[in-house]
Amino acid sequence: MWKDFKAFIMRGNVIDLAVGFVMGVAFGAIVKSLVDDVIMPPIGLALGKVDFSNLYVLLHDGAKAAGPYASLADAKAAGAVTLNYGLFVNSVISFLIVAAAVFVVVRLVSKLQKPAAAAPTTKACPFCATDIPLASRRCPNCTSQLAQA
Repeated sequence: MWKDFKAFIMRGNVIDLAVGFVMGVAFGAIVKSLVDDVIMPPIGLALGKVDFSNLYVLLHDGAKAAGPYASLADAKAAGAVTLNYGLFVNSVISFLIVAAAVFVVVRLVSKLQKPAAAAPTTKACPFCATDIPLASRRCPNCTSQLAQA
C-alpha cells in the first residue's frame, strides 16, 4: 500500500497540482493585499474618506455593549450582529482580479497550445475539380491523366 501511495504522489500531475495550489494561495494573499492596501484606500478617499473594511449594517446590538459602534471591530467585540457589506465589496474586487488573471493565463496557454496547420494532403483535379490525393497520377473520378509534379 505504501508503494502505491508513493507512486501516486510522485506522479507529475499530483506534484503540479500541489505546486499550483501553493501558488494560488500565495497569489490570493498578494491580491488581497493589493485590494485592501492599494486599490481600496484611494477609492475610499475619493468617496469621502470611507474605509470599506468598516462599512456594515447593524442588525442587532451586542450583549456586552449597545451601539453605536465606532468601527466593525468594536461591534464584533461587543457581540453585535452585523452585515459586513464593505468586506464583501473588497472580496468581490479580489475575486474579479483573480478571475481576470486566470482568464489571461488560460488564454495565453490556449494560444501556445494551438496545433500547427497541417500540410495539405489533397489537390483539386484540374478537369473535374474534385479533391484527390496529392500523389495521384490519374483522377479516380474522371480518369483524366494528371501532370506529374
